[in-house]
Amino acid sequence: MSYSGSPNDSGTWRNDGAMQPHAYDPDLHPELFRGVATRRVFAFLIDMIVISVPVILGYLFIALFGLVTLGLGWALFWLAWPASVIWAIVYYGACIGGPSSATIGMRVMDLELRTWYGAPGYFVLGATHAVLFWVTVSFLSPFVVLVGLFNGRRRLLHDFVLGTVVINNSIRAPVSQAARSW
Repeated sequence: MSYSGSPNDSGTWRNDGAMQPHAYDPDLHPELFRGVATRRVFAFLIDMIVISVPVILGYLFIALFGLVTLGLGWALFWLAWPASVIWAIVYYGACIGGPSSATIGMRVMDLELRTWYGAPGYFVLGATHAVLFWVTVSFLSPFVVLVGLFNGRRRLLHDFVLGTVVINNSIRAPVSQAARSW
């Protein structure tokens, strides 16, 4: 492998000796990263509400089912925690793996998750993104999110590890109209 660019290029190595540039350069398109850190916080809060509502309803159902079955239904409470974790992972995987590459909170805040080379998200990337976020915040403290304030792309630690970037989706270059044949 060889390096074919200058030391200031923002890209990575490729096996064919060429340099793969980042799809989103904060120097060329700073508008794609304007307000991303603040929007991510609000998107996270919205997603926590979206995830919490079915979990709370599930707990209420188990509690009422336990009353109706004279306490036997309360044995289902041991399933509630694993089901909540699985629900959150499936939610992030399905949303980021969907056509908009964004969770519901990210869509409300006009954010989109992309790979560093510009590809949209997919299910495994979305699920891994959520798990890695919770692992880094749990073990390294919530201050790990401050990493996003010190880089041009506003990437958090788990974004660096997974090779993802969150962009401001409200700012897009207009797509030119197709040529008319008449």
